[in-house]
Amino acid sequence: MREPLLQVSGLRVAFGAREVLRGVEFSLEEGEAVALLGPNGSGKSTCLNAISGFAPIVGGTIRFAGRTISGWPVHRIVRAGVVQVSQSRDLFPDLSVADNLELGAHARGGGDVEEVYRLFPRLSERRAQRVRTLSGGEQQMVAIGRALMSKPRLILLDEPSGGLSPQLVAETARTLSLLRGCGLTLLLVEQNLGLALEAADRYLVLRDGAVAEGGAVRQLAGDYNDLVRSIYL
Repeated sequence: MREPLLQVSGLRVAFGAREVLRGVEFSLEEGEAVALLGPNGSGKSTCLNAISGFAPIVGGTIRFAGRTISGWPVHRIVRAGVVQVSQSRDLFPDLSVADNLELGAHARGGGDVEEVYRLFPRLSERRAQRVRTLSGGEQQMVAIGRALMSKPRLILLDEPSGGLSPQLVAETARTLSLLRGCGLTLLLVEQNLGLALEAADRYLVLRDGAVAEGGAVRQLAGDYNDLVRSIYL
């Protein structure tokens, strides 16, 4: 039986005496998109940070593409094909769009910048502009484009619609659809439930640092009321 692309087993993360993740278990198949849901403080962003190497793991294992990557440094995880796009985006505001994209190419030998411009024509139009002059939605495109330049197999997206206007949230939905069309594997943390489930094949609900439930999005048939109650009530 083929191993999942990502396998998280018994994952535990602690900051000092506070244990944030308490035995998280889930897997992702190649080409799948999974939404990680839950109330604030449930450990969603910490889970992404643990997978990408930014959070300290005190127990459990993370396997990616047949290798155990838990405990690896961030740069090695990126080179293996796992890239995170954080809510803060971590761009270089005084550099141009083109320069920010090219920085993403150094991790794994370089992607195709023209392919990024094809996906995001607006970035092609603004390739010479400093990133600080762009709108929030355009900056999100740069952050995702930079991630694509590293030729990832798995993209971790932390609140891609965070801080954006309703109009730009719709644009974010289009961006997620584009990523799905590229056949990428996605693990998405997103407070906008409609956006998250529109982009995902499956969902997982974190509660008190562990996976409490999950299922296929299609089984919800567009009715999210029970899921909302499960997450927030």
